[in-house]
Amino acid sequence: MVAKLSDVAALAGVSVTTVSRVINNYGSLSQKTINKVHEAMRELHYQPNAMARSLQGKSSQFIGLIFPNMENPFFTALASEIEQQLFELGYKVIIATSANNVEKERQYLQMLAANQVEGIITSSHNLGIGEYQNTFLPIVSYDRYLADNVPIVSEDNEQGGYLAGEYLLSTGAKRLLMLSDDDGSESPTHQRYAGFLRATQQNSIPVVRQNYSLQGFATSKDIDNMVSYIIENGIEGVFAYNDVAAIQLENALQKAGKRVPEDINIIGYDGTPIVRRLHPNLPTIVQPITAAASQLIEVLFALIKTPRTTMTPDSLLPVSLHLPKD
Repeated sequence: MVAKLSDVAALAGVSVTTVSRVINNYGSLSQKTINKVHEAMRELHYQPNAMARSLQGKSSQFIGLIFPNMENPFFTALASEIEQQLFELGYKVIIATSANNVEKERQYLQMLAANQVEGIITSSHNLGIGEYQNTFLPIVSYDRYLADNVPIVSEDNEQGGYLAGEYLLSTGAKRLLMLSDDDGSESPTHQRYAGFLRATQQNSIPVVRQNYSLQGFATSKDIDNMVSYIIENGIEGVFAYNDVAAIQLENALQKAGKRVPEDINIIGYDGTPIVRRLHPNLPTIVQPITAAASQLIEVLFALIKTPRTTMTPDSLLPVSLHLPKD
């Protein structure tokens, strides 16, 4: 049987009003009373109802996060940083993963709205979801256009691609390949490709582009096909669209007898702390996870405070090049 507010009050030996004041941190109460109420709540496994609090005009203190997946170390790191920063501000998160499933994302949006979250931070890779245009919830997007009314926090993806191109050129590579998961939109990958071309065209170095998804790289056949393509076409430098793809390709090339970086240079993208610890020799473009989390929260809270306001950051978040230490 689910415990009620009156059950907590009876066990703690206080009034229902006192329990409510403890839960809502309202008014002046002795620490002894507060401790008794908390002890009774723990004993009865009582959980305050966030929806009921929101109906009373109080903050639910919940923020929804929607990310494509948690397999990619970047999304794991970003979600973790957002969660920690929000926790320090007195908020908790509800995390949903939408993969490449539009219907799944729609249902998560409905679920988050039904649970009365204060707002949503999303890094959705699904396009054309009308709910983003029509929702009443404050929403901020990371690095992806979703709707005219959804502000975007972005990093300088074009500069990231440029830095990757400059790096591969510095190794002396003459035949370059860029792997991407481009969906045809103004996605981060598209911008990285533009920056990569800007660097290579300045040096008249031709670039081959291959569109691959992580799902494609998940099978040995697709990896083997890519390795064969690289070897047969004499590719000397590869820009992978994220670190997971870069590591998978590096392992496959070494299995095929190629040395990395002596024969073929590979640079990734994301530069999460765990990748830099586990694969310190992988050159990569580092995304500013801490700064991104801070700016996403800042923009979201501005929307929560003043609904329908327009707050889009004036500048792009900077990226940096991480090189192996000698």
